[in-house]
Amino acid sequence: MTDIRPRDRILANLETIYRESYDRAKQFGDEGRMIDLESAYMRDQLMLEILLDIRDLFSVAPAASSSGGSALERLEALRRLTRLR
Repeated sequence: MTDIRPRDRILANLETIYRESYDRAKQFGDEGRMIDLESAYMRDQLMLEILLDIRDLFSVAPAASSSGGSALERLEALRRLTRLR
């Protein structure tokens, strides 16, 4: 089984990637790019946090419930749930 990277490390990597691009845009005085990067960072951070929450739920689900089915069955149930909204 592969080691799961810690949440803080993943989010720090995301920030590093955006910070480097933001600093380059700032150096060249590209304010439009800076604004775009800020918006993209916030969107990507939110999406990544949601995915990490789902990952965390799946990592504890087998211990919490023996009748929950396989990971694929739980994923299918989650997909059906999101279609209802």
